[in-house]
Amino acid sequence: MVANQMVLQTVEKLKASNIRITPQRYAVLEYLIEADSHPTADDIYRSLVERFPNVSVATIYNNLRLFTKIGFVKEMTYGDDSSRFDFATTQHYHAICEKCGKIEDIYYPGLEDIEETAHNLTGFKVTNHRMEVYGICPECQELLANE
Repeated sequence: MVANQMVLQTVEKLKASNIRITPQRYAVLEYLIEADSHPTADDIYRSLVERFPNVSVATIYNNLRLFTKIGFVKEMTYGDDSSRFDFATTQHYHAICEKCGKIEDIYYPGLEDIEETAHNLTGFKVTNHRMEVYGICPECQELLANE
């Protein structure tokens, strides 16, 4: 259970930073680690509301803001109204389906030095970067082929 170990390690890091671990906070964290779907806050809310009937969307957003602020989670915005959230332990990139919005992680070696290269070429003090590849996922390709 790699995901379970990751949840426990992350909880220990939160405790070491004197961040209280509420059942809702634990559940949001667990969902982000176990769901490899890059969920929206609403996705997380819908998934947890049955277990936690009193949880509010605001609680979900507050926890996501906290996790983003401390660097455990990356907020992914694509110009629409709904951010997606990614529990990020290693630098990676994303392939995004233009039809259904599915997001797949891409781990590509050799791009670790992209920020240094960008700095050397432009003089920018690079603080962050992201790469996205857009296309049609295999499931949507199949649907399109059958139309």
